[in-house]
Amino acid sequence: MGTRRPCAAGTFYPADPVHLAEEVEACLGGGLAELPPPGPELTGPVGLILPHAGYRYSGAVAGVGYRALWQLGRPRAVVILGTNHTGLGGPISIGGPEEWDTPLGSLPVQEELARELAQATGADRSDLPFLEEHSVEVQLPFLRYLYGPIPFVPIVVRAQAPEFCRIVGGAVAEVVRGLPVALIASTDFSHYEPDPVAREKDRRALAHILNLDLEGFLEEVFRHHITICGVGAIGILIACARVLGLLGAELLAYRTSGEVAGMLDQVVGYAAVLFREVEDVA
Repeated sequence: MGTRRPCAAGTFYPADPVHLAEEVEACLGGGLAELPPPGPELTGPVGLILPHAGYRYSGAVAGVGYRALWQLGRPRAVVILGTNHTGLGGPISIGGPEEWDTPLGSLPVQEELARELAQATGADRSDLPFLEEHSVEVQLPFLRYLYGPIPFVPIVVRAQAPEFCRIVGGAVAEVVRGLPVALIASTDFSHYEPDPVAREKDRRALAHILNLDLEGFLEEVFRHHITICGVGAIGILIACARVLGLLGAELLAYRTSGEVAGMLDQVVGYAAVLFREVEDVA
């Protein structure tokens, strides 16, 4: 069994381990010694929407999400629902059992969980969609830095029909119910719109996401041509969160690339959203 080599190191994030660790620390707002104390192991699933652009642009937003997960509790495994940018593979694809390398070290695939998810969702098992796909890979340096060689399941999603999202989200929920896992939908939001337009479109989409309104989210995206790349991944996570009772949805951070690059005529939007159980109030 081989090792999947990174395709985005040196472009989306530094290939040098020292520089990459420094970049991740900057995105997190500090190194491990400077972060708040980590939470205990999670008691059940939690969900996150996180961006996957170059760290210069979206890393600070991703860092807010990972910092929240760090404080909430340690996952035993991570399921990453990535975007299928290449079009290779079927409606949903899960990578093979080989471990994934990063400049900070490798991470193993949680093969038992991967097999269960493939059986439940009907996903293909293929490495082909991941060869030149960055949406899963860009999350791994954060996970490796915070948790070491934590097991994960690499998934990319191409389909985005409402019934598909409901069925797959429900199937994922039944597999991970009660397990201390983090479910990450890896996606960027509006692409190459003027900054005010991107913000308004993303605001509309996020309103439905925060209400766990799958149908409203998909309708909003299609009606207003919102160029979110991970529509299917978000849809599956919303459907999964509804089944699992992760009804406490919170927007942790939002920004556009224009805030970094200074060019506001064509920006990309980035958001970090947390899904968790609502705590009972006595």
